[in-house]
Amino acid sequence: MTIPKVIFLDAVGTLFGVKGSVGEVYQTLAQQAGVQASAHELDKAFYRSFAVANAMAFPGVPDVEIPHQEYLWWLAIAKDTFQRAGVFQEFSDFEVFFEGLYQHFATAAPWMVYQDTVNSLKRWQRKGISLGIISNFDSRIYAVLDALNLKQYFQTITISTEAGAAKPDALIFKTALQKHDCNPQDAWHVGDSRKDDIEGAQSAGLRGIWLKRPSQNQIQSPIVA
Repeated sequence: MTIPKVIFLDAVGTLFGVKGSVGEVYQTLAQQAGVQASAHELDKAFYRSFAVANAMAFPGVPDVEIPHQEYLWWLAIAKDTFQRAGVFQEFSDFEVFFEGLYQHFATAAPWMVYQDTVNSLKRWQRKGISLGIISNFDSRIYAVLDALNLKQYFQTITISTEAGAAKPDALIFKTALQKHDCNPQDAWHVGDSRKDDIEGAQSAGLRGIWLKRPSQNQIQSPIVA
C-alpha cells in the first residue's frame, strides 16, 4: 500500500469523544443550575436538535466575527435541546447557564481520548507522514486539543467555521490540502461519519477511511456545547 503524504483526521468520534453521553453532561450541569432533567431525554433531544440544524459554516463572515457566530449557533441548539426535553422554562437565566456550558466543552473535563489515538498518531509520525485535522468543529477545538495534549501531533487544523464550508462539502477538504501543498490522491482522511468523512473525502479525491467505534451513536458524533 502506498504511504500517503498527509493523513487528515476528524476530531470528535475519531480522536476523542464525550465521557459518558452528551445527555449526562447536560444533566450534571443543569443540576448545578437547579434544574432536574433526564440524561436519556436530553441525549435524545440533543441529537434531534443537532440533526436538523444548518451546517456550522459561515461563508463571507469576517474572521473576527466567527467566534460569536459559533456561540449563537450552539445557543440555538442548546435552547432547542432543553425545550424538547421539556425543562427550558425551569432555568432562571438560560443564557447565563449556557455560557458556562459552552466554556465547559472548551476544557478537557467532558472529553476522553480514545486508547488507540496517540499510538496511531506517533506511528504515522515515525513514518514521516504529515498529520492534519478536518472537522466540523468550532474554534474551541484549539483549546480542547491543547488541553488533551493532542495539538502537538498536527501540522494543520481545518474547521468548517473558518473554511466557510462543512463536510461533506469538497471545499473544506481542498482548503486543508492547500495548507500541505498536497494533491488529493496523496492524502487520506479518517473519520467516523460515512457521509461527512468518507463520501466527502472521496468526492474531493482523497482516500476515505471509515473508523466505526463500538457503541457509537448512529449520527455523526458532533462537537457539543
